[in-house]
Amino acid sequence: MPDITWEEPFCAESSNCFRLGTDASGNAYIAVAGQEETYLTDTREALHTLIRDIKAGKADHLL
Repeated sequence: MPDITWEEPFCAESSNCFRLGTDASGNAYIAVAGQEETYLTDTREALHTLIRDIKAGKADHLL
């Protein structure tokens, strides 16, 4: 497992918590809080785009 620096958990209204992390190589990670050993990884730019699009409502149809 890479050396990931995790941010504090972000929890939504229904207490669904996730964490964002980064490593020294410039990769970004996202995981469910408490399950950090199972994560999704990509570049920081890709994660930034994902978060920006979610905030813009582009994933609302998935909810």
